Amino acid sequence: MYNQYQEFLQKELTAIQEAGLFKNERIIVSPQGAEITISTGQKVLNFCANNYLGLSNNPKLKEAAKHALDTHGYGMSSVRFICGTTDIHKLLEKKIAEFFGTEDTILYAAAFDANGGVFEPLLGEEDAIISDALNHASIIDGVRLCKAQRYRYANADMNDLEEQLKAAQSNRFRLIVTDGVFSMDGNVAPLNKIYELANKYNAMIMVDESHSAGVVGHTGRGVTELYDIKGKVEIITGTLGKAFGGAIGGFTTGKKEIIDMLRQRSRPYLFSNSIPPLVAAAGIKMVEMMSETNELQDKLHENTAYFSQKMIEAGFDCKPTQSAIVAVMLYDAKLSQQMAAKLLDEGIYVIGFYYPVVPKDQARIRVQVSAAHEREHLDKAIAAFTKVGKELGVLK
Repeated sequence: MYNQYQEFLQKELTAIQEAGLFKNERIIVSPQGAEITISTGQKVLNFCANNYLGLSNNPKLKEAAKHALDTHGYGMSSVRFICGTTDIHKLLEKKIAEFFGTEDTILYAAAFDANGGVFEPLLGEEDAIISDALNHASIIDGVRLCKAQRYRYANADMNDLEEQLKAAQSNRFRLIVTDGVFSMDGNVAPLNKIYELANKYNAMIMVDESHSAGVVGHTGRGVTELYDIKGKVEIITGTLGKAFGGAIGGFTTGKKEIIDMLRQRSRPYLFSNSIPPLVAAAGIKMVEMMSETNELQDKLHENTAYFSQKMIEAGFDCKPTQSAIVAVMLYDAKLSQQMAAKLLDEGIYVIGFYYPVVPKDQARIRVQVSAAHEREHLDKAIAAFTKVGKELGVLK
């Protein structure tokens, strides 16, 4: 049978390559940072990592991880409820809850697991999930695992959300689900308006802060801080793999009873190993650092505003952003690949995004700004974009 299947796969892969849509991985041989070295030996400026606060190679986080490696070992070799919980894991959960102003936290191996494991234990056939159309794939997959009725509203469209809430009024419990920052566009969910509608139609709210925590809000507490509703959202999910050090690990934080139920019935939690103690220890240090100063958040906000303004002035079609993501719209998939390749030749590491990651004919280069970037890094990227944009006819 595999001979036939192999032939099928080869044809499919060839078709992807001929369409210019094949995803090739570039290999990094240095620590993550504003400047990295790839396997060809070329040094490039990295504008496509989720390293929003520049903490991926931070000395304080590495020191905390090394200390935990000595005191608590390399791995837990077990799931949490058997013998996979340490004092470090519990302290990190407490720190995350304090950071977001919530009641309790549960850790997962990844944010994908947090979103995959949140719906099925909490909601059943009588209930409703009302989900933003541009929510992350992990939310979509998590919803698929749940038997609750599904409603979908157009991205950040409050009129459509209200219509879906009206349609779901016969359901027992209603949960509105949204990304905090939509990772392909950079826009922030209008959580203040979502909160008003949730109160009006007796619904709960879940927000994924993966791309907004550490980024959005004056102190990086995310969209609940931005809209002054900290502690009022029932469920928040997020990751340690982006602004929070860039390693691995996810979490769900929120109302105590919700977290208690997830500890009893959430399958990714019950059947996956704990995150390594060194990752948890670095997470604790990260929260402590972010609670001491807003320096990194302030620099990130300044960098993003500068880059976005200069790119628009250069003539690029950039989506409005309230985050650290600047979507440079090209619309054509092959063009996004060509431009990314030429930018790499100029020393700028970016990736072209196209269907199915984004809708058809909405191809783009997603630029992710970091607090690790200096002004000269931003200027070099803008100059490279402008040069390549003119060469490829993107700019006149």
